[in-house]
Amino acid sequence: MKKILGIRRSPEFSPNNTGNDSAIFSLTVAELENKGYKVRQLTEEEFFHMENIEESLIFSMIRNKSNVEKLKMLEKSGKRVLNSGRGIENSFRSNMTELLLKNKIPHPKSLILPTVANTKSAFESLGKNLWIKRGDFHTVHKEDIAFCKNHEEGNSILKEYALRGIPNAVLSQHLAGDLVKFYAVEGTPFFYWFYPFETNHLMMGAPDIEKTKHYAFDENGLKNIAAKAAKILDIQIYGGDAVISSDNQIRLIDVNDWPSFAPCRNQAAKHIADAIINI
Repeated sequence: MKKILGIRRSPEFSPNNTGNDSAIFSLTVAELENKGYKVRQLTEEEFFHMENIEESLIFSMIRNKSNVEKLKMLEKSGKRVLNSGRGIENSFRSNMTELLLKNKIPHPKSLILPTVANTKSAFESLGKNLWIKRGDFHTVHKEDIAFCKNHEEGNSILKEYALRGIPNAVLSQHLAGDLVKFYAVEGTPFFYWFYPFETNHLMMGAPDIEKTKHYAFDENGLKNIAAKAAKILDIQIYGGDAVISSDNQIRLIDVNDWPSFAPCRNQAAKHIADAIINI
């Protein structure tokens, strides 16, 4: 029987999504076992302390930075890993922002600032309404993403980040339009999108300032932009958020490595299992 190693995400890295992250992992394991694979499951903590990994194929939802480095080392030794350690690291907020902007992915104007900086110039160059997000990692606490209307608020947020040991933050202009959330699996036909404001699936920290207006947009266009971004980040199991403007433009505001797939996990699990097998 072919053996695969699966590593669950630690609950501390699943803000408001512990059950959903666990569910998509378990469904993926079930699909792999139905295909004849034997899956050994580890927690992030167990993986951290494991010295010898015999499996040549690994799928992982990890977020701990030390574990990401361990994944990268295993890949260098010849293990096949999905998502890769490099892809997970690329998805940290500041890394993601730099890569998307550098590769001209449609994205809001953004700046990456040290948390000791004054945000006044950022508000002058980006606009009055900005999103401030911790740059060194993913969103873990509700304070890690904030909507700000002036530089006084912005400075307060950065100061709080600095006190928590967060070195930098991403400041992005607020985009008016419809918020769309999507999930996808590279190498498969799976692509799912929906309007989160209509399903109570809201972004952490999102203000109640706009209602969905259902602006027309090209679904294949969204799919292609998301796929290009995922390729740049080197992630195969991914999701994210986009804003559709009144003039039908599509701009990505976030891309995540292995999200929860909460509204579509039963459909997604089979495709995720296929992607793992076909690395």
